[in-house]
Amino acid sequence: MPRTLIRKNPSNFKTLPLHVEATPEGLSYQSVGMPLNFAQTLQRRKPVDVADPERFALELANLGVSVRLTLHWQNRDYWVLVRQRRQDRGDVVLKLISGYVPAHELNLPLHTAIQEIAEECLLETPEGWLSGRFNDTWLPAPYSAALHYREALPFRLSPLSGAARPVRCATTQLIERPRAYVHLPTASLQLIYDLRLEVPKEAKSLSLFHVDERLEGDELVARLDRQRPDLYLMPLKDGQPVAELYTVKKDQLYPASTRGLYLAESFAQQDGWLVREERIRWKDWLRQQGLAVPEKESKLKRLAQRVLRKIVPKKKAKA
Repeated sequence: MPRTLIRKNPSNFKTLPLHVEATPEGLSYQSVGMPLNFAQTLQRRKPVDVADPERFALELANLGVSVRLTLHWQNRDYWVLVRQRRQDRGDVVLKLISGYVPAHELNLPLHTAIQEIAEECLLETPEGWLSGRFNDTWLPAPYSAALHYREALPFRLSPLSGAARPVRCATTQLIERPRAYVHLPTASLQLIYDLRLEVPKEAKSLSLFHVDERLEGDELVARLDRQRPDLYLMPLKDGQPVAELYTVKKDQLYPASTRGLYLAESFAQQDGWLVREERIRWKDWLRQQGLAVPEKESKLKRLAQRVLRKIVPKKKAKA
């Protein structure tokens, strides 16, 4: 049975609409209007259109933040993806760890991104759940009332190289240089931070879980479901993704099915500052990246090859 970790009142969340200006050299945003609650924000997330993908000014519903998280574990690197049923869009996708930026953090979305990691990416060992640090700052422990956190063995977050084009909140350039795009179907500005999570070598029998809040009636509820970890690792080789997905339980990687899989729009093609798609099919993304699905030989095929080698002897080399 899923375990309830926390309940929240969604009316406590407030964000602000944005005025966004973009040029080929950079993008800036600032808040406009009055604070909106979650329901009001969803009502404003309706499709918009822009003629020039490099130069425009428009008002958007909200600011969202995501993390392209590279997990370093057992001397290998992986991208972290999480499964989400998007109630506002009626679909199920694998996406980056992400969330809405509240009104009081519009000028520091990196703080929201770090909190989203603490809330959505849970690392369990037999001795308890791992706490985390970003540089010298401890990450929050959002489920401390329900879960036992280990403070003695934290994972460590650090920034990776940022995007080439600067993003500013009003006149202040954002630190760690997130990648930015305007998502036209939802009229939102999205920022993606590139961060690295290093699992301590002493953390043994590691399991990974995704926890996300869902709106149930008049409450936001976060639950842990051990039967559906919903957190996936995509291996990297020389910094490039490999066309494989895994879950992790007690230090073991288990292949995950990609049949009928969709990725969120952050994986879709970006045109200037714009992303037009709601999602992208896994197979289409692989083709877009030039990645090939590794062929997995069946037991029958391997057996047939062994039998064939016995029946057809190798040709002798000519003298």
